[in-house]
Amino acid sequence: SSGEVRLRGINIQQRLIYEGWDDPEQYGEGPVGPPFAQEDFDQLAALGANYVNISHPGLFNEEPPFELNEGSQANLDRLLEMIAQADMFAVISFRTGPGRSEFGFMGVGDDDPFGQSHLNDTVWEDQAAQDAWADMWKHTADRYRDNGIVAGYDLMVEPNANAIFFDTYWPPDFYPAYANTLYDWNQFYPHIVEAIREVDPDTPILVGAMSWSQVDWLPYLEPTDDPRTVYTFHQYTPQDYTHQHPDEQGNLPITYPGALDLDWDGQADSLDRDWLESLLSPVTEFQSAHGRPVAVNEYGVMRFEPGAAEYLNDLMGLLEGLGINHALWAWTSAQVLRYGGMQEFEYRLGPDMDNLTEEVPSELMEVIVSNWEQNTVRPSQVTFISAGQ
Repeated sequence: SSGEVRLRGINIQQRLIYEGWDDPEQYGEGPVGPPFAQEDFDQLAALGANYVNISHPGLFNEEPPFELNEGSQANLDRLLEMIAQADMFAVISFRTGPGRSEFGFMGVGDDDPFGQSHLNDTVWEDQAAQDAWADMWKHTADRYRDNGIVAGYDLMVEPNANAIFFDTYWPPDFYPAYANTLYDWNQFYPHIVEAIREVDPDTPILVGAMSWSQVDWLPYLEPTDDPRTVYTFHQYTPQDYTHQHPDEQGNLPITYPGALDLDWDGQADSLDRDWLESLLSPVTEFQSAHGRPVAVNEYGVMRFEPGAAEYLNDLMGLLEGLGINHALWAWTSAQVLRYGGMQEFEYRLGPDMDNLTEEVPSELMEVIVSNWEQNTVRPSQVTFISAGQ
C-alpha cells in the first residue's frame, strides 16, 4: 500500500558502449558501461541509501531480430550481485531495447552523423518491436523473479513518443488524437504487464507516463487492473532552474527560492516550496482517483544551482509527505569520477562546478544523508517487498 516511504536511494546510468566513440579508460571495454565496482555500492549503502534504480539497456537488441544481448544480461547480473552484497534493493529499469536506442534521450542534431546513424525510435511505429519489448520483459522477469533484492521492474525509462514524433508537450494536444495508436503508451504497456505476469505474479511493476514521465502527464496514465503495479513520475521541474548552465558572463541568475516565469505568461512567479507542492498536486489526485501507489524514481537538480540544497530539502520533504518511495539522479562510479565525467548531478562533489573529481562535505550531501537516515528496511531483514512499499 502507499503511504509509507520504505525505499530511498539513487539511480545509476548504464548504456551500450560504442567502440571508437567512448573512451575505454573512462567507460570501460564494454559492452555496457560505465563500469561499477563493489566499493561504489558499499559507499552508497554506508551513506544510508537502501535502493538503487538501475537505469540499464534492455536485454534484447535494438535492431531486428531483437535477440538476447548476452553482454547486457551479464552486466545486469553483475550489478545485482554487487547491490545485493551491499544489502540494498534494486529496481530494473530499461532505457533501451527493441526499436529504441540511447540516442533518443540525447537530442541528436542533424549535423551529428554518428548520432543520426544510431538514432532509433522505431518502437513507436513498429508493432513487432512493441511485441519484442513484451518478450524481453517476460524473459527478464523469468530470470530475476526469485532474486530477493529485485523490488520492481520499470518497463520503460521515460516514454516519449509525443515529443519525438509530434513535438507535443501538453497532454490534451496528444490525447485523444493519438489514443490507441502505436504512439500511445497506454495501449503498449499493458501487453508488457501481461507478459510479465505469465511468469512472475509478484514482483512490483513500475510504469511512468509519457513525455519523459513528467508529473503533469500522470493523470493521463491509465492504470491496468494489476494490483502490484506502481505508477511513477520523474521530477526535474522547472528545468530552467534544475538544469541551468552558466550564462555568457558565467552567472547562474535563477535561484531557489526565487522568481521565474513558471506558467509562460511573461510574468515572474515565486519558485518556492508552495509552488513545488502545487506542482505535485497530480500525485494526490491520481492516488485518490485510482487508489494506486505512486513513486518518483528519478529527480534531482544540478549540484551547482544556487539554492540546490534547499530545493532538494523541500522536494524530499514533499515526497515524504506524499508517502512515496524515491530515487535521486544519479550516482557516479569511482572510475568515471576520476575523469570528471557525468558530474553535474554528483552531489559528493559539492556546489563548486569547477570541482570535477574531489569529494567534499556540503549542505547538499547533508540534506541527502539526513533523508536516507530514515531508511530501516534492507534485503537482509526481509524476504520480499510488496508493491508501493
